[in-house]
Amino acid sequence: MLAKVHSGAVYGVDAYPVEIEVNTGGGDPQTVIVGLPDAAVKESKDRVGTALTNSGYDMPIGRLTVNLAPADVRKEGPSFDLPIAVGVLATQADVPEQALEDCAMVGELALSGSVRKVRGLLPIAMAMKQAGMKRLIVPFENADEAGVVEGIDVFPVRSLREAVMALMGGWARPHRVDMGPLTRALHEIEDDFADVKGQETAKRAVEVAVAGGHNLLLIGPPGTGKTMLAKRIPSILPPMTVDEALEATKIHSVAGALEPHQALVGRRPFRAPHHTVSDAGLLGGGAYPMPGEVSLAHRGVLFLDELPEFHRNVLEVLRQPMEDGAVTIARAAAAVTFPCRFMLVAAMNPCPCGYFGDPKRECRCSPLQIQRYRSKISGPLLDRIDIQVEVPSVRYQDLASLERGESSTAIRERVAVARGRQTERFKSARKTHCNAGMRPRELQKYCRLPPAAQEQVKTAITELNFSARAYDRILKVARTIADLAGSDEIAEDHVYEAVQFRTLDRQRWA
Repeated sequence: MLAKVHSGAVYGVDAYPVEIEVNTGGGDPQTVIVGLPDAAVKESKDRVGTALTNSGYDMPIGRLTVNLAPADVRKEGPSFDLPIAVGVLATQADVPEQALEDCAMVGELALSGSVRKVRGLLPIAMAMKQAGMKRLIVPFENADEAGVVEGIDVFPVRSLREAVMALMGGWARPHRVDMGPLTRALHEIEDDFADVKGQETAKRAVEVAVAGGHNLLLIGPPGTGKTMLAKRIPSILPPMTVDEALEATKIHSVAGALEPHQALVGRRPFRAPHHTVSDAGLLGGGAYPMPGEVSLAHRGVLFLDELPEFHRNVLEVLRQPMEDGAVTIARAAAAVTFPCRFMLVAAMNPCPCGYFGDPKRECRCSPLQIQRYRSKISGPLLDRIDIQVEVPSVRYQDLASLERGESSTAIRERVAVARGRQTERFKSARKTHCNAGMRPRELQKYCRLPPAAQEQVKTAITELNFSARAYDRILKVARTIADLAGSDEIAEDHVYEAVQFRTLDRQRWA
């Protein structure tokens, strides 16, 4: 007898429908799974058989063939356990065929018959909705994740028996997720800039960077607040829209990075990988490509602390994703593209001992040691960091002051106004959303300089030996500073401030 069960599989950050055909017949008693299954899928025959027995059901006698269609795409992971088990029961009339017509299901089975959480359920739920499914049976821990998808009824189950009971007509009420608290979470602030003592120049640089979506490098001795500043950047980023939250959640879902019962990534991601991370860990990879840290930081912040301590090859592979906002991982079978539009924030000491230029501590490093330390960051990578600012030691009077600094809420309001101007400016552009992403034609259109400002940029280019890319970055940062000032035109003082944020670049940096 033949039975068909609907399911889905992940490909990149999206998913596609999978039809599972289960056939029982005569012949030697064995189970065969075809349709390009990986090792985890092949092992499901043992999990399914034991789970059926421990749940009080019988395995069919004779040959059992399971086909995963489409057969030309490799299937991976244990998420087909539940639909295969239901298909086996359907061949024995333990589950009515009509109940499977508009119902899809995913889930890993434990040997006891309980249903375990799986990766990538949000994109699978979206794919099932697009495929016309009306109902989706999911593991209990994945219920909230799938429940944010409208237009398909989600039924969480804890065990194989619960799934069978539902298919036999014992459907409970569909699981619903209250989007109100989730939407409010998009606007919540945890770490506040009001806690930062002093560092007004650095805080201004952070505000400009966030307002225009610019990459940022913080340089200073240990203990000056570089990490503290970086961790508060998400608090002044514009709140995530629901669409952005869904994008980020899909990536975290595919990576298995969602907490149990987590429905959405409600706050801007803040990823801070250790400096020992590999290039595959940063960009993503593996035999079956998985998203890396740059993709997990999508729509948020990627923070690289102790930047020169990262392996040089790891830093160099960042260049293309920073420009394109996506990373493509090619394998023999296929190529997978993961989105990675993030704001890069990096921090470092000015030298190996950390105290070069500090008036309070003497630097013990030789000029050669300092040069080697700084040369770990290549010119092309430094060119792509729009704003580079020093974070000096905090003065005692600032540390002892009882006055709180400006709150993240106040800074976020200014950032929102500046971002609003950019949204209006680029509303007809397909790929540009903020000043940092301006293309050459847009630079010419929106970054025209008055004569005095042109002369200032000319001096910076010739005397500081800035590259052509650094010149473009200066114009973009100046445009952002003008937006924060509410100005339609870039003025001389806007250019001056933008140049100050590049004075650690290239020859001056070396």
